[in-house]
Amino acid sequence: MKYVLLFVETEQYMNELQAMGQTERERAYARVHEWFADHADVVRGGAKLQSPATATTVRLGGGEPIVTDGPFVEGKEVVSGYTEIEVDDLDAALRMVRTWPGCPTVEVRPLES
Repeated sequence: MKYVLLFVETEQYMNELQAMGQTERERAYARVHEWFADHADVVRGGAKLQSPATATTVRLGGGEPIVTDGPFVEGKEVVSGYTEIEVDDLDAALRMVRTWPGCPTVEVRPLES
């Protein structure tokens, strides 16, 4: 079954990451790269997203579409990236996510077939 993992960064997490020294930050990134390498057999794609400040939102319905700069919602949590995986079931996806060494929240969603 295919799932998308949505990686959600919090304001606190970003502040902690920025407060790290370069060596500590490089170790943190290395753990994330290692996690992806460990799960390369089930990862089917994904990407890191640019900052929410680069977003453009289009609101549809009720007349003409409204285009605005910025993310869909203002908040202290933002989706920072995604990965598509293919595993046997939700339990396998959750086992994988429990070992995620990066941002503090991962939303797991099945893809429609």
